[in-house]
Amino acid sequence: MLKRNESLDALRGFAILTMILSGAIAYGDVLPAWMFHAQVPPPVHKFDPTIPGITWVDLVFPFFLFSMGAAIPLSLKKHLENNKGFLFVLGMAVKRFLLLAFFALFSQHMKAWAIAEQPATTEHLLSLLAFVLIFFQFYENKNEKLNAVFLIAKLISFAIALLLLWELPFWGGKGFDFYRSDIIIMVLANMALFGTVIYYLTADKPLLRIGILPFIMAVFLAAKEPAGGWAKELFQFNAVGNLRFDWLYKFYFLKYLFIIIPGTVAGEMMMSAVKSEKSILNKKSENLLLLISVTLVIVNLYGLFTRILFVNLIASSALCAAAMYLLKQSTKENLYKQLATAGMYLLLLGLFFEAYEGGIKKDLSTYSYYFVTSGLAFYTLTAFSVMAKRSFLSSVSTYLSLNGKNPMVAYVAGNLVLLPLLNLTQTKAYWDAMHQNFFMGLMKGVVFTSIVSLITIFFVKRKWFWKT
Repeated sequence: MLKRNESLDALRGFAILTMILSGAIAYGDVLPAWMFHAQVPPPVHKFDPTIPGITWVDLVFPFFLFSMGAAIPLSLKKHLENNKGFLFVLGMAVKRFLLLAFFALFSQHMKAWAIAEQPATTEHLLSLLAFVLIFFQFYENKNEKLNAVFLIAKLISFAIALLLLWELPFWGGKGFDFYRSDIIIMVLANMALFGTVIYYLTADKPLLRIGILPFIMAVFLAAKEPAGGWAKELFQFNAVGNLRFDWLYKFYFLKYLFIIIPGTVAGEMMMSAVKSEKSILNKKSENLLLLISVTLVIVNLYGLFTRILFVNLIASSALCAAAMYLLKQSTKENLYKQLATAGMYLLLLGLFFEAYEGGIKKDLSTYSYYFVTSGLAFYTLTAFSVMAKRSFLSSVSTYLSLNGKNPMVAYVAGNLVLLPLLNLTQTKAYWDAMHQNFFMGLMKGVVFTSIVSLITIFFVKRKWFWKT
């Protein structure tokens, strides 16, 4: 059995915790613009798609997507080795797609403020109930003796969830709405389906897999043209007769394959590294590689946000060259060399694309954004791989990996557990008041994120994993 990759779990944990942090910090005018999405600046946080640049918040989602892509080869390895057919893998992918779609709908609807405009005790208790129901819906039981018990519990929890979705008022009395889902999870559902199928069809053929991306790009470019054509029809396909399914799938979601597919390549690199176990880098070189990887992320965030683009390109090129110089002594199979080479290519490609589509942006996302964030994800994964081997940094990597092993718990614990408890105990007012200055505004998010993290680690320590 393939051992879990701690550095990949750490990357996923870093992504999920920073995702929570970015939504929990104080909004308004107490924190600088680089603490928020670049296109949603303070103090009013109104979306402005004309603003180019990225911040650390804009790395959160692509890093999570990248870790999802990297996990696909690892999760399919045993099925490929056992010669499971395409229909088996397709069925597995469709099941995961539907479960994640349900998770996106149910978790969004069961937030107290979605149940009622002015949520009271009943609505907060319903949110807590939703967390319990999700537990039984997605809990991975390892005790074969209790399979029947947990199967019954799963069926009952889904039945209660459907009843709640049918009966509760939602959205000011408008009721359940397919178009009111958690868009992040819905995108992940689509990526889990298409990423899994594409990887199965191109396993051990990374060049063929990467070759799919220009065809997806071609559809996007064709869809922007005024003339019609089959490519535009494919892009706009979201209904069969009167049955619309654009709440569940849009070709537009497939743009994130530009991050998922590089992630699958990273997953294959990690598998090959486990097989070869060849590394001749010394400790000093590894430490320098760690420093270069972290510096590359910081330099690009600063350079792209402040728009010193040429300086950023030169600095990034120099840092990438320094990394390759360190790695020239290593063998071809060395994981660091493979990750750094892929990261360099994607990062520099993204920087060359930067001016296209009005500059790098998360929303509406640009090709520069896909390539730059994928490249930085390769380097961040490299950094975590080194950190896991250093006694003075391994504790940080271990802490993040604990959160990364149970991301679904971390994702909903804030809205379905912590916020309801703050309201029920009448302590939310104190948390809301933490917006007087930079320190308090930041600590508001740190405290919230830390508690969610503790809840997640509590589940991990007891092996209460949620799986799709």
